[in-house]
Amino acid sequence: MKLHELVPNPGSKKNKKRVGRGISAGQGKTAGRGTKGQGARSGEGGKIYRQGGNLPFYRRLPFMRGQGFTPLNRVEYNEVNLDQLTESFKADAEVTPDSLTNARLLRDPRKPVVILGRGDVQVALKVRVHRVTASAKAKIEKAGGSVELIS
Repeated sequence: MKLHELVPNPGSKKNKKRVGRGISAGQGKTAGRGTKGQGARSGEGGKIYRQGGNLPFYRRLPFMRGQGFTPLNRVEYNEVNLDQLTESFKADAEVTPDSLTNARLLRDPRKPVVILGRGDVQVALKVRVHRVTASAKAKIEKAGGSVELIS
């Protein structure tokens, strides 16, 4: 077998239909668009919200300002779990938003920080962040650490 002898399997390749190429081609004159009307014109279809007399989809949805259905004044936090703290901080270390930024544990340093309760703490830590969950606070204080909230 040589390179010039290679051919695709029979029936795997099909020529596209060439419309508007004369009567004998089968798709001549109107080229499968029928006669007259919106469908016969170029750029047919109209706008996405024109639904032939039905109430358009975007008007059927409930009206909300802002980005869809998310609350406009929602506070987004940097989430840090206890198991991440034990990997990055030694005993009696002070955990603040600045120290967490230096440890590269925050996605966006401009957002407030919340400590979540996944994992355990073996060393005493002084935690000063914007928010702490109840389970995280209990685990930190059980290990001999302290929790202080900043505004």
